[in-house]
Formats: sequence, structure tokens, C-alpha cells
Amino acid sequence: MANKPQNTTSRTDSTALLEAQGRIPPQAVEIEEAILGSMLIEEQAASVAIEMLEVDDFYKSAHRHIFKVLLKLYERDNPLDLLTVENELRDNDLLETVGGSGYLTDLTRSVSSAANIEYHCQIIAEKALKRHLILSCSEIIQNAYDSTSDSFEVLDGAEQKIYDITNAKARGGNRPLVEILKTTISYLEEIRGKKQGITGVPTGLDVDGITAGWQRGDLIIIAARPSMGKTAFTLTVARNAALNQDPEKRTPVAVFSLEMSDQALVQRLLTMEARVDAQKARTGKLDDNEFKKMLEAAGRLHTAPIFIDDTPSISIMELRSKCRRLKSEHDVGLIVVDYLQLMTGMQNDRQNREQEIAGISRGLKALAKEIDVPVIGLSQLSRAVEQRGGDKRPQLSDLRESGSIEQDADVVCFLYRPEYYKITTDDQGNSTEGVAELIVGKQRNGPVGTVNLQFIKQYARFENLSRTYGDPSYLASDPSEGAERLTEVTQSDETAEKRARKTGFTPPAGEEESPF
Repeated sequence: MANKPQNTTSRTDSTALLEAQGRIPPQAVEIEEAILGSMLIEEQAASVAIEMLEVDDFYKSAHRHIFKVLLKLYERDNPLDLLTVENELRDNDLLETVGGSGYLTDLTRSVSSAANIEYHCQIIAEKALKRHLILSCSEIIQNAYDSTSDSFEVLDGAEQKIYDITNAKARGGNRPLVEILKTTISYLEEIRGKKQGITGVPTGLDVDGITAGWQRGDLIIIAARPSMGKTAFTLTVARNAALNQDPEKRTPVAVFSLEMSDQALVQRLLTMEARVDAQKARTGKLDDNEFKKMLEAAGRLHTAPIFIDDTPSISIMELRSKCRRLKSEHDVGLIVVDYLQLMTGMQNDRQNREQEIAGISRGLKALAKEIDVPVIGLSQLSRAVEQRGGDKRPQLSDLRESGSIEQDADVVCFLYRPEYYKITTDDQGNSTEGVAELIVGKQRNGPVGTVNLQFIKQYARFENLSRTYGDPSYLASDPSEGAERLTEVTQSDETAEKRARKTGFTPPAGEEESPF
């Protein structure tokens, strides 16, 4: 007869805490026995259980030990049967702890077929989820009772705990290299056939040839002096991502506008889409034809999955909370913050402005990684740009108020319009009228470089330089179009001196050819 598993083995801290509250936590020990028994009699059942469950999903400590051994044997590609499991438990001094060899035999007798393994695993996963939820709520209550705690920090912590539970299967701890290699190769195989090599969220502009689109988990900083078109650029990018020609590739976008109201922002979107003079729209001087264009633009935009929040002086905690909800409810794939310096840091912080901006920058990067979407943060540049002689091209040292922005960002882009500074021709003698340079000054996982774009000021609209002004087909064109042409340019032979002049970024000695 099988021995009962010993009670001297301590359970996980969470289980012990739940039991200490005087109520039996959600659990289904008999189902756990059926799952382990199925794994011992059928290899396919073991594969299903290992994919669906984790060690801590089992309530009974003996079952956690047995499942962990089964997992180790499975990873080593060893047979899963009574003898191998018994031997492994004995080698780890756990056989008697789990109830002896007789208990293992009883597990195989507790189930006659492994046909219901998937359903049984779902039950155990749901019980474990409820236990995690109870534990998290208990911790939230304890924190709320703490008179020394900040209420906003408690609220943010509560949302974080619930979000973590919701996304528990997607969050990773340490993973063995062999597992990461498999997923990486699968990813590379998947993107190998992507059109024009765009693997992230496409901008619809030639910069995709450098960045391959905005990548998931990246913090992208778009920096410029006032009146360079930061908001117009991000609205162009948001529009192109949300209205991809292929409906299946459309990316929901969240725009947090701290400077402009939602109505003012949508008015900009309309004039940009309709190609109507923005000043005439603001002053109410649209003629019948122009107003008709605005209505037609509204018809196109009404299907765009763009969500606008114009909360002023939003805090990083409130922003993260709203983004989690948008990700959960609308599967948002791109977040825009306009602009970073108008955000507020943690409540009751006794920090100077530079430390506050550093905290906001870290928070935006953490947000991008947490919900696995690209986050675009607009940023002002310091006045040092104007005080500098020469062509006024911005560089990384011009990022305002905090060097941590440069450190936290995966990509830093600068917008520069020569004609704003009364520079009428470039180095080759070409006119700079309507030309905007998008300078990729930093890219953690790719090359740097410069892309020339067309800025149509009266429409507050950016386009690829090669496009004609009157070609409305672009409104429904594939955002990846044009990347191949740019790739040919950026891959051409270019000296470090020319690149430095273009980007305002000089690579360290000995690293002229490095794209990083």
C-alpha cells in the first residue's frame, strides 16, 4: 500500500500564506493526480501537460516535486515511466517525501486514459490563477493599510500585479539558451519573407529602410526644436500604421497628446488626410470644395483604430495604467507620447527636473518592454542647437534635461528642416524648400543614417521625397513601399566623415564601420 506523502515538506510561500488565512485555497488534488498519472502512461499527455502547466500550478507539494522530475526527464529526452521517475526522485532524496514508489503506482491507477488531459490541465491552471489572484489581492490590501505608503504607488502596484497575472504565460523568467534559439530561428524564418524587409510597425516613410519599422519593445525618441514638425511627423506615422492598405496589417495606435486637445489633433489629422490648408481650416475659411475634401477624409479616417488621450500633465504611472488597458482591450500595437517633457514623474518626488525626466524616460522604456509594443516619445531639444554655428543639425548631446533619454532609447531620431534656419541650398546646391531630414542618430540594433522627406507645411504632412504632391493614391498605399529604394542608398559606400556631417554623430575611433 502506498505511503501518504509526508507533511514535513514545506509548501511554497504563497500556498502557506493562503492557508494561514484560515481558508482552503482553490485546488483540485484529484485532478492533479489524474494529470500526473496520464503523464506516466502516455508520452503525448506529458507533452500537453508540460506545455500548459508550470510547477507552481500544482497545489500539493508532492505533486510539484513529481511534475518537476517529469519535466527534467522530458527535457533530457528520457523515457517517462514509473522506473525512471522513481529513480530520479530517489537520486534527489525525494522518493519518500512524495509518498514512495507505491504512491507513484497509485497515480497510474488513478486514470485509465489520457484522453482528457487538456481539459484537466485547464482546470488546474484556472485553480492556480485564482490562488495567484488571492495572494496578489492580499498583498494589495496590506499595502493599502500601510500608512507610510503613497496611494498612487499602491494603485500602480495593484494594477501591475493584476496585469502580471493576466499576462503570466507571456512573461518570462530565465530561459535556457536552447529554448530561446528555437524561438529565434522560428522568428527569423517568419520574417524572411516579409515585403521589403519590414519586420516592425511600418511608418509608410523611407526611414523603414533603416529601422525595418518600429520594433516591439523599443523606445523611440523623436527629437527636434519647436516648429520642426514633431507632431505632424508622428501623426503621419500613426495614420499610416492604422490605415495600412491591407486591413489585416493595420496597427491600433494610442496617442497621448499633452500639448494639444483631442479635437485640435483630429483637425490636424483631417487637414493632413484631405490635403487642405491647415490655416484656412483653423480660421474657418474653407470653401465648399475644401470642406467636401474634409468630409471625405473623415470618411476614410473613421475606420482607423486610433485612440487619443489629451490628459494634461499625465504621470508615468497613469500613462502605464492606461496603456495596459488599451493593450488588453484593443491590442494597441504603437504608443505615441507628445511630448515627454510635459509629463510628470512620481507623486511626492523630491527630485530635480533632470532626475524627474530620467524617471519618465525609464518608465517609458519599461512600458515598451512590459506590453511589448514600440513606444514613441517626442522630445524637445535644448537651445544649444541655435547657439551652435554651422548648419544647426541636432546631435545626441542636444537632448534636453537628461542624458538618460539617450541611454534608455533604443532609437533616437532628429527632425531638421534647413529652410527654417534660412538655409536655401544643401551642400550639392539643391534647393532645401520643403525638405526635412530625419536623422537616425542612434539605433541600438541597427545602422544610423539620414533620410530626406518632403514636409508639406500647409497640410502639416510628411511624405517620401519622391512622391508628387497631387497623388492621392498614397492615402491607401502600402506603408512598406519605398523602403527598398532607401535600403539601396543606405547600403552604399559612405565615409565616416560624410555620415558624421549628415547625422551630427561621430563614431568612436576604430568603430567607423560599425552600424551600432
